Amino acid sequence: MRLAQLKAQTEQILRGLHIDPAVIAHRTLPYFEDVSEHLLVETETDADTGRIYRLTAPASAAWHTMKQHAAADGVAIYLVSAYRSLSYQADLIRTKQHAGIAPEVFFTSLAPPGCSEHHTGCAVDINTPGCDEVTGVFGETAAFTWLQNNAARFGFVMSFPQGNPWGFIYEPWHWCWHSNS
Repeated sequence: MRLAQLKAQTEQILRGLHIDPAVIAHRTLPYFEDVSEHLLVETETDADTGRIYRLTAPASAAWHTMKQHAAADGVAIYLVSAYRSLSYQADLIRTKQHAGIAPEVFFTSLAPPGCSEHHTGCAVDINTPGCDEVTGVFGETAAFTWLQNNAARFGFVMSFPQGNPWGFIYEPWHWCWHSNS
């Protein structure tokens, strides 16, 4: 899908959510095509909820290798989010809307559908035991320190450091796999 089509699709989804696309117009958000579902593999299952997290096969293999190396170093990491479809991303926005949160606020921590790396099947949100998930507190854990020092070896890059150019909050838990080829 071309960039113009992705932008138009994002604007259409936002309008369907009764959100003026102008809310994000000033941001230089990248657009990401929703990966074909047949390219996704089951990567990890949440032991508490049974939720299945999926990634592309290469990202999944890199995740498993990285997780094994972390464990060998005494660091436990697990997934709290992976692939998200455009419709799932829109559902996350609906939840924020029903909670009375304004788009100007929730779009600092939640990408609009079409602008989420999770659509690629290569992005993961990571947590470690004893840490509230998807909070800045993760940035103070041994797991985060390990990721900072090692994730690049496995192709993972932290997407939203402090002061990132897209206007997202600091997300030390959000990492995206990038092919080395």
